Amino acid sequence: MTSSPPRQIAHLDMHYFFAACEIARYPDLVDLPVVIGGGKEHHPVQNEDGTRTYARMRDYAGRSVVTTATYPARDLGVHSAMPMMKAAKLAPDAILLPNDFALYRHYSRLFKQTVAQIAPHIEDVGIDEIYIDLTHIANDAREIAMQIKHAVHAATGLTCSIGLSYCKRFAKIGSNLLKPNGLTVITKEDIPAKIWPLAIQEINGIGPKAVSKLNALDIFTVGDLVKADPASLQEHFGTTTAAWLLDVANGIDDRPVVTHWEPKQMSRETTFERDLHPRVDRDELTPAFTELCQRMAADLQRKGYVGKTVGIKVRYTGFVTLTRDFTLDAYTDDGAAIRRAAGECLKRVPLDRRIRLLGVRVSGLVQKSFASPTAPEQLDLFSDR
Repeated sequence: MTSSPPRQIAHLDMHYFFAACEIARYPDLVDLPVVIGGGKEHHPVQNEDGTRTYARMRDYAGRSVVTTATYPARDLGVHSAMPMMKAAKLAPDAILLPNDFALYRHYSRLFKQTVAQIAPHIEDVGIDEIYIDLTHIANDAREIAMQIKHAVHAATGLTCSIGLSYCKRFAKIGSNLLKPNGLTVITKEDIPAKIWPLAIQEINGIGPKAVSKLNALDIFTVGDLVKADPASLQEHFGTTTAAWLLDVANGIDDRPVVTHWEPKQMSRETTFERDLHPRVDRDELTPAFTELCQRMAADLQRKGYVGKTVGIKVRYTGFVTLTRDFTLDAYTDDGAAIRRAAGECLKRVPLDRRIRLLGVRVSGLVQKSFASPTAPEQLDLFSDR
């Protein structure tokens, strides 16, 4: 019997992806502090002499959060998920660019299509990262990984980091070790030197609460975890989690690269620059919610799915959040039908408080070829009841 070849799993990370896409579009911003976040009103202005005028962080007023920032901006203390107003105080002279998710999706599709031409066994795990199974591509997986890096750069102008290992977990760790343009190989023999010295929070899946509990047990590195008493881990984490932690530390990870999966739901949401009241601000809320439903429908149509259950999320001032669902009689990917169902959900939440965030989701998804969509219907979502 012929034995199977050893697994060769790569993790590709388009590091600081959104910022890199913006710099590719605006190369005059390279090496400058740039913060990305907020609305379209901060688009650069094209001047008659060919130059551009950019908004500055000091110009920002609102309560969005930072999507990402370039390294020079990070050196000033700005980081992802930070409130934009706080970032403006830290870096008032930094360039401000609005989110452009259409641009980011374009580059995402481009780099993934490029990789697929070389190695088609891909697991899509995010807009800026993928796993690639190179096991049956060639004997020299490192050479293929370098070929992928060069091809991605040629196609997009962007750089990526790749981790290459025998399992997904260490491949992901590897892609993070030499950023933004590295290639790291981690074999089983490399584990003591490359994995065990790492802080335990470097392991994907070990969150802040687990880190605190492990630190309280004098476990700070992966190597400490390897030497930990199994009985003590079971006492503090339970049998299942303790076993998982020990597997992680010892490089036991048999998860395959999943090239196809069926989504359970899709969602869209938006946070408003100011809290909007359902009655006073109906002229703003209604088109915003309608657009969410239309974009939700476009997502379904683009990916070839229909759904039967439509849900909404409403977050009020004070971060109180409510969700409601409405199940249709038939599957749909139609924006008007989704809009009507979302309106039925809206009838079951209070509309007497200001709203900070609105979201729409569709669940119970199946491929469109397996179901018939509903006929479209219309509804003023914020009409008087």
